[in-house]
Amino acid sequence: MKNFMDENFLLQTETAQKLYHEHAAKMPIIDYHCHLIPQMVADDYKFKSLTEIWLGGDHYKWRAMRTNGVDERFCTGKATDWEKFEKWAETVPYTFRNPLYHWTHLELKTAFGINKILNPKTAREIYDECNEKLAQPEYSARGMMRRYHVETVCTTDDPIDSLEYHIKTRESGFEIKMLPTWRPDKAMAVEVPADFRAYVEKLSEVSGVTISSFDDMVVALRKRHDFFEEQGCRLSDHGIEEFYAEDYTDVEIKTIFNKVYGGIELTKEEILKLRFIKDEMGADRQAALQKQKKGQRYCIRAIGAVCNRAFCLGRTLGSLERAERGMSVIYSICYEMEACGKENICELKYR
Repeated sequence: MKNFMDENFLLQTETAQKLYHEHAAKMPIIDYHCHLIPQMVADDYKFKSLTEIWLGGDHYKWRAMRTNGVDERFCTGKATDWEKFEKWAETVPYTFRNPLYHWTHLELKTAFGINKILNPKTAREIYDECNEKLAQPEYSARGMMRRYHVETVCTTDDPIDSLEYHIKTRESGFEIKMLPTWRPDKAMAVEVPADFRAYVEKLSEVSGVTISSFDDMVVALRKRHDFFEEQGCRLSDHGIEEFYAEDYTDVEIKTIFNKVYGGIELTKEEILKLRFIKDEMGADRQAALQKQKKGQRYCIRAIGAVCNRAFCLGRTLGSLERAERGMSVIYSICYEMEACGKENICELKYR
């Protein structure tokens, strides 16, 4: 009987096997989008347990566990590391035919050399073996990156982030590049006026720009964008719930900003207008830098069942085209596949 996960896992033809083993397998990893914690890389963090490295912040695993009826205390609560891992092991068999099942066993195999199937019967044995290995120096944060032949990673960073750990990592002489990615979602989070004002005040502090108007905020964001570029940033990543296509005037935008900054809740239409102009502003700004440096990338993620709005998609693509993008990648993450339907755009690369 063929093993579930041998050296030719998913390589179903001789051509696929040849391309992978003779070419792709030898190539370094260049990860354009990840959620690694920069401080862990800077400090060469030593993981305390398999639960910490596997379940500490993985919302995909949490979602699967919740779907399987697991209580929240075993996902993000105060259960012990072993208790959380045990609940994950109980959930894994129910993820069969889901990428989580493949990822779980690929990681056990490639990181820890474990070929066993994770389930309640094997959980304790696998947990103990992985924890023993995690205590070894080569299983630190940087050691793991070396193990996987990583060349470059691009983290996910807010405009107000100091990027101190990116700088610390670079200055330490670490051979693997860790570059920041511009992720300004919070600058568009205007649903709660008090939260938005608190964010703008932090933006004002780190940028050195006194913000009392929309134009001031643009100046502050541009200063932070310049700082990111100085630290090696070449990517923008915008997570949005839907594509925006609302018409607006400059006067409207300034009025809407003053309204939310002053503590007044916005209407749905006002929120969409403000978000659309910020997306356009981001595209134009990234294009300006592209003229200085080649290889810029601009990424928009649509989450939810509303991402099939063809008109709004067209307006978004139009704004990117006017900015003369080098390459943009638009992809959707649908957590409710029935709601999205088969007509949903799963991935669209816009060149």
